[in-house]
Amino acid sequence: MTTPPPAPPPAPATPLRRTAEHTADLRAPADRAFRLIADVTRWPLLFPPCVAADVLESDLDSERIRLWAVVGEEVRSWTSLRTLDRERLRIDFRQEAPSPPVTWMGGHWEFAPGVDGERTTRLVLGHEWATVGAPEQSERIARALDGNSGQEIGAVRSWAERPEPLEELVFSFEDRVEVAGPPEAVYDVLHRADLWPDRLPHVAAVDLETAAATPVTGGAEVQRLTMDTRAEDGSEHRTRSVRLCFPHRRIVYKQTTPPAGLLGHSGAWILTPHGAGTAVTAVHRVALDAAALPRLFGPDPDLAAVRARVRAALGGNSLRTLEWARSFVEGTAAPASGAAR
Repeated sequence: MTTPPPAPPPAPATPLRRTAEHTADLRAPADRAFRLIADVTRWPLLFPPCVAADVLESDLDSERIRLWAVVGEEVRSWTSLRTLDRERLRIDFRQEAPSPPVTWMGGHWEFAPGVDGERTTRLVLGHEWATVGAPEQSERIARALDGNSGQEIGAVRSWAERPEPLEELVFSFEDRVEVAGPPEAVYDVLHRADLWPDRLPHVAAVDLETAAATPVTGGAEVQRLTMDTRAEDGSEHRTRSVRLCFPHRRIVYKQTTPPAGLLGHSGAWILTPHGAGTAVTAVHRVALDAAALPRLFGPDPDLAAVRARVRAALGGNSLRTLEWARSFVEGTAAPASGAAR
């Protein structure tokens, strides 16, 4: 009996290629809208899907960046290469190593003068991508892109059309505390947010969900945090955050439901070995909600004074957290039952 020849290997799947384009007309100059997209470090404040953004490499007209964003119901991360044409007000981008089922993902932002010349802008956000596998995979990517693109364009419109200069509403600051203990011990206190109500006087309640790090998340453990915080006047407010945890080095977060008066709040806890201990830096990036400020601070509020008050409130909370982290690591913390009540 003759043995049949082996079956030929299956032919490689042909990628399914798709394109999509989203457009909008803005009542703002094209160069102002372009600057919003050019600076990716502000994206977590400006764009609802974006959780964090790092610039890995940069020169005059190109850069390599890493992004973390909520895509559908999950947090995904990728690196992108961008080319910035500041004369034509165009930015081209492509993902460096797309995650399956995507084999290619790229696109462009264009900002051209609108029908009213320099006072308006015609914005174009284009995408092109390829997937392998069932057509439903490509449809899922298309739906996610459509949703995120709509949110991003809406955010560009909102920020570009504001009468206030961006620098008056968006600002950052940081505080630093030194702890006589190793980064691992400090990280554990900051990472275990579920224990904060029993450790931190200004934290009333916490609900924490944690998902393990995967290649899709760029090596970050993802936490979803709902926290009730006590203000100095005794009132409580609820915030929701997404946290990206990189063991013993840093925890990056974005408040998806920020406090009243803010359109965005993101930041990080950065741990650096320092001598025999650890230097902990709390970084905050803030976007004020100009429309809400008169209700909170009175008519025609002074933006510089508002920034100072917001800095004191947010910085005060994080400094209290850092001081408690130091006391726990150094063994001087008050008993847990007295810490939170």
